[in-house]
Amino acid sequence: MFNELRIKSMKRIFLMLALAVSVFAANAQEVANDTTTVIETKPTTGDYYQGFTRPLTFDRMIPPYALEVTFSKTVHIIFPSAIRYVDLGSADLLAAKADGTENVLRVKAALRDFSRESNLSVITEDGAYYTFNVKYADEPVKLSVEMTDFLHDGEAVNRPNNALAVYMQELGQESPLLVKLIMQSIYKNNDREIKHLGSKRFGIQHTLKGVYTHNGLLYFHLQLKNSSNVPFNIDFITFKIVDKKVAKRTAIQEQVIWPLRAYNNLMVIGGKRTERMVFTLPKFTIPDDKMLVIELNEQEGGRHQRFTVDNADLVRAKVINELKVK
Repeated sequence: MFNELRIKSMKRIFLMLALAVSVFAANAQEVANDTTTVIETKPTTGDYYQGFTRPLTFDRMIPPYALEVTFSKTVHIIFPSAIRYVDLGSADLLAAKADGTENVLRVKAALRDFSRESNLSVITEDGAYYTFNVKYADEPVKLSVEMTDFLHDGEAVNRPNNALAVYMQELGQESPLLVKLIMQSIYKNNDREIKHLGSKRFGIQHTLKGVYTHNGLLYFHLQLKNSSNVPFNIDFITFKIVDKKVAKRTAIQEQVIWPLRAYNNLMVIGGKRTERMVFTLPKFTIPDDKMLVIELNEQEGGRHQRFTVDNADLVRAKVINELKVK
C-alpha cells in the first residue's frame, strides 16, 4: 500500500515537471519566433521615399568661392551691399562685421592650422547670396577681397544663371534686386512728375520730384539743391504723418514712416551742387485730417527744410510698370 502511494506521488511529480517543461518550451519558441521576425526585417537604406526623389544636379548648385584664412592675420571681404546674415560652418572660424561698417566682413581662424575644410555663407541686403569654401593657410595671398556687384559686371560672370534673389521680410513679395533696379531706374530717368511740392530757405531747395508705386511699395524721388557756397551736411531725413491742426506747432501724435531702402543717400551736399536721392517706403495712405511731412535737418546747422504732402498727391503715384527698368 505504501509503495502504491509512493508510485502515484512520483507520477504526479513527473507529470508536473513535464507540464512545466512544455510551457517553458512554448515560451522559448515564441521568443525565438519574435527574434526571427526582427532578424528578417530589412535594414534601412536611408531613402525614406523608396527611390521617388530627384537628385540635385550641378546646374542647381551655386558655385562657392575659395577663401583662405589664418590665425595671425584678418581677411576682409567687402560686399556691394549691407550684410544681413552670416553663417559659419564650424567653430574653427571667426567672423563679424567690421566696426562702423555694414558691408565689410572680417574673417580669421579661431585656432592654428585647422585641418578640416569649412564653409561660410553670407546674405546681403540686395538679396544676393554668397558662399565660400574656407581653408587654413599660414600666409593667405588674398587678405582683402572685393565681391563685385554683378549688376555692373555681367550676370553670367559673377553668379550662376539659375541663382534667385533672397527675399527680405520688410519688402514683402518684392525682390530686393528688383527694388534696387527700380530705384536706379528712377534716378537715371530723372523725370519731374511733381512740380509744386518742396521748400526753399537759406539758399537750400528741397523738392519732391515724383512718387511711384509697385507691388505694395512707394518710391519717393527727392532733390536737394545747394545754391550757397557752404556745404550742407545732412543729419537726417524723416517721413512722418501728423495731424493737420498741430503740424505747425508740435510733434505730438506723429507716425514715423521708416524708409526700407535708399539709393544715393548722400550725407554731404557741396556748395553750388544739386543731388538727388530715391527712398523706398512701405505702402500707406493719409487720412483726411492728416498730412505727410518730409523733413530735412542740417547737422550742426539751422538750414532745415520742411514741406507737406497730401493724400491727393500720394494716390496719384505713378505706376512703376510705365518706367523702363534697366
